[in-house]
Amino acid sequence: MWQGQQSPPGQPNSQDTYVSSAPEPPRSRWSRSAITAVAASAAVVVACGVTGFLVLRDDGGNGDGRDRADATSSASAPASPGGTARSAADGSSGPLVPGWNTVVNAKRGITFDVPASWKRQSADWVSYVAEDDDPEEKPLVAMMAPAVLKEKWCTSDDDKDGNEEDTPLASTGTTGEKGSKSAAEAAEDTAKNWVYGGYTQPDSSRLTIGEPESYRTKSGIEGSLVTVTSSGTPKKGKCDSAGKAVTFAFKNAEGDFVSWTYVGAHGVPDEVSDTTIRQILGTVRLFEEGDGQD
Repeated sequence: MWQGQQSPPGQPNSQDTYVSSAPEPPRSRWSRSAITAVAASAAVVVACGVTGFLVLRDDGGNGDGRDRADATSSASAPASPGGTARSAADGSSGPLVPGWNTVVNAKRGITFDVPASWKRQSADWVSYVAEDDDPEEKPLVAMMAPAVLKEKWCTSDDDKDGNEEDTPLASTGTTGEKGSKSAAEAAEDTAKNWVYGGYTQPDSSRLTIGEPESYRTKSGIEGSLVTVTSSGTPKKGKCDSAGKAVTFAFKNAEGDFVSWTYVGAHGVPDEVSDTTIRQILGTVRLFEEGDGQD
C-alpha cells in the first residue's frame, strides 16, 4: 500500500515523537485520508493511517533500522517559463536540462531534475509502502520530497467503501540508506521493497532483480544501479499493474550512503520510458546552496 504524508509547519526539530492534528490530504492509493500526525526531524515521524504513528529513522525506515528511499513525460517535454540550464559543475541553481524543474532533498544532500509535467511535492513530504495487512503500517521503504507523474493516472473504489482512490503513474525521490554496507546492497534492497510493497505483495516470487551495475552521473557521482520489475502479477483491482523500480545508491558529501529511486507502473501503454528514467537519473548530483530556487 502506497502512502504519502506531509509534515505540518513549525514542528519541533527533535528526535522525540510529536503528535498533532494534520489536515486530511486527498485520498489516494499512495495517500490515505486518515492522518494522525507527521513530523519532519532528525528522526522523521510519519503518521500511519488510522491506527497511529510510527517514528522512522531519517527519510523513512524499515524493520532493520535502515533508512530508505519515494517518470514520465517524454524526453522532449515542453519547456516551462523561467527554466534555466546550468552545467553540472558551475554550482548555480537551476536544472541541468532546460525546461525541467529541480527537486531537492537538502537533508540528504541530493539534487536532481524532472520534466515540467512532474509535480514536485514539498520538502517534508514522505511517500512509503507498507504491508497491506500491517495495522501499524510500518514502512518497508520510503522516499522524501518526491516528484509525481500523473497523480490521478487511475481512479478506483476497489473496496467498495464509497471512497475513490487515485493511483499515480510514477514517482521519483531520494532517501538515506542508513545501515547499508555497500551501494549495491542499498540499491537492490530499496528497489525490491518498492516493487514488492507497491505492486506484488504478498507475493515476492514475481520479482525480476537485475544485476547491480556501476553508474556515473553527469556531475561525476559514482555508485551502483539496480533495476527491479514484476511480471504476472494477479490483477485484483482496476488500477493494479506490474511495477518497476530503478535505484541508484551512492555516497553523499558526508560519506553516507543515500539513494535516488524511480518507481512506477510497468507494462502499461504510458509507462515511463527507460530513456526518460536515465535522463532524470543523469541529473542526480550533490546538493549545493541555491539548488531548487526557481
